[in-house]
Amino acid sequence: MQITSKFTIAIHILAAIDTFHGHVNVNSKLLSQSIGANPVIVRGVMSDLKKAGIIMSHRGKNDVTIEKPLDQVSFYDIYQAVNANDKDLFHFHENPNPQCPVGRNIHKVLDGQLQQVQRDFEDELKSYKVSDVIHNLHIVLNHEKQSLQA
Repeated sequence: MQITSKFTIAIHILAAIDTFHGHVNVNSKLLSQSIGANPVIVRGVMSDLKKAGIIMSHRGKNDVTIEKPLDQVSFYDIYQAVNANDKDLFHFHENPNPQCPVGRNIHKVLDGQLQQVQRDFEDELKSYKVSDVIHNLHIVLNHEKQSLQA
């Protein structure tokens, strides 16, 4: 089971937009430098976030803004946005051998449990908001700033 790095890249993008907007133009170049990722990957994740209505890019301004209040954006929303084509945590092998007693019955005994784990995972993601990450980031940045001034 693996959640792609697009999930954490998306949260990083939102944190960077929130932090830098109003101080500098926030664009894929700035974001890719902050994230340490290829600009093509960053633009792909930005496209996912835009399709989900979370961010907006402004042509001509070379700037990206947050469109949806971050206290209304859950980790689940991010997960849905960046995993639009692949919603399942578990990928079952498709052709277990029907001649084998295990192969013939494995779906019967495992599918329900995996579906429950998926539901629990999604419910847990829904309990975390991006605004909490931003809040914690601002605490760390303020502490860092105070340490540098001391």
